[in-house]
Amino acid sequence: MQNHFKLSLSLFSAARVIGIAAWMGFGFFSVHGAVASVASYLPAGDRPVEIHQRLVTSNGEKVVALTLDACGGGFDADLVNTLVEFHVPATIFATRTWIDRHPEGMALLNAHPDLFDIEDHGAAHVPAVIGANKRVYGLRGEPDIAHLNAEVEGGARAISATGAPRPEWYRGATALYDQAAVGAIEAMGYRIAGFSVNADAGATLSRRAIVARLQSVKPGDIIIAHMNKPASESAEALRDMLPVLIRRGLQFVTLQGRSVEPLATTNTRS
Repeated sequence: MQNHFKLSLSLFSAARVIGIAAWMGFGFFSVHGAVASVASYLPAGDRPVEIHQRLVTSNGEKVVALTLDACGGGFDADLVNTLVEFHVPATIFATRTWIDRHPEGMALLNAHPDLFDIEDHGAAHVPAVIGANKRVYGLRGEPDIAHLNAEVEGGARAISATGAPRPEWYRGATALYDQAAVGAIEAMGYRIAGFSVNADAGATLSRRAIVARLQSVKPGDIIIAHMNKPASESAEALRDMLPVLIRRGLQFVTLQGRSVEPLATTNTRS
């Protein structure tokens, strides 16, 4: 994702209220202790919001989740083969467009169900913002909820058609959402996947810059990177850093079956 001016909004109060509500049994939290609804902690307003989350950890767990977006474009086979070589699990957010273009890529991912959890990135990579003329990074959003539902379900059906399990997580194009979209996606039964470490800024960063960002990874982090730009340096940076992170004692997991919680801040884009 491109650099842009962001207004950082504190969610300490919201998170505190949600925590109290969960303690009192009001249902914001799952049985695992994680926030069940992103809508419950979004800031007020209709501007697109970038959701920041981390894994819920317990008993000294040193787990991190690597998530990779396959938006459209190409297939970074070097990146995927690096994960296979190091036996590092990852959650893949794939669009129908990417799946249709790269059956060999999906075949490789599906050949390693112990490593790769395939989740929904939509049908045509349309941002999850609702309203005529709404755009994010120049991409037009959805005109209405019906089109958003078609985008979400179209991606899910494409994944299931390859033989992979039906997805439970959704990440919208650009990873920005408005309140109407969040409510609609969650009403369809999907969990919305945020992140805490933006590793490659849409596969636009240099190897050195990606390595620097990955140096900051700590237990509970959810990393976002991209596997649809083979000319980028994301694969090389991951090859550099995966052994380093593993030597630190970090264990890579997928989002499947994991609980997440909001970070204290999120970002909006006007």
